[in-house]
Amino acid sequence: MSKPGRVEPVRILVLVSGNGTTLQALIHAERQGGLPGGRIQAVIADREGAYALERAKTAGIPVYTLGQQDLSDRILYHARQEGADLIILGGLLSILGGDLIREYQGRMINLHPSLLPKFGGPGMYGERVHRAVLASGETESGCTVHLVDAGIDTGPILLQRRVPVLPGDTPVGLAARVHQAEHRAIVDAAALLVSRIREVPAGSSVFFP
Repeated sequence: MSKPGRVEPVRILVLVSGNGTTLQALIHAERQGGLPGGRIQAVIADREGAYALERAKTAGIPVYTLGQQDLSDRILYHARQEGADLIILGGLLSILGGDLIREYQGRMINLHPSLLPKFGGPGMYGERVHRAVLASGETESGCTVHLVDAGIDTGPILLQRRVPVLPGDTPVGLAARVHQAEHRAIVDAAALLVSRIREVPAGSSVFFP
């Protein structure tokens, strides 16, 4: 006899810092059935004025704004309160650590705008990444969704999406192509995690080959 699947939705907590286009892609995917079995439970910003919060409010999603002090511990508190099964870093610029990383091992993912392990690590975010890619002479770039661990951009890779670097490319032009790939990648990765989480007991780590 097959084991019955999980009935209740996988509750997703999205962490943001800025405009929230990644969050919007996730909201749209959920509304269109692209996250089967998953639900965005709440959104947390690490700073005031993040437009991502307005996107969440428009979609009727609860929001929290936290400062930098004890950020990881405060995120963990809200994750527990919301019963979050999966945490997605949707453009979060803060570095996380401590019990949050340990408790959500295998159930927290980050989106990075390069083909890791290239162009990752401290200080590599946003336009800095695209400038470094162009300066290196690479012929392709893209984005990576990976599990979050105690390092910076060092966790196991779930998936990557590639885009070409074109002759005469600029950081702005390259960023635009990568950005489009990012929206597809985060939705695909979220759907993958939701599916895996539905197959394991609540609170378990989700490991990938």
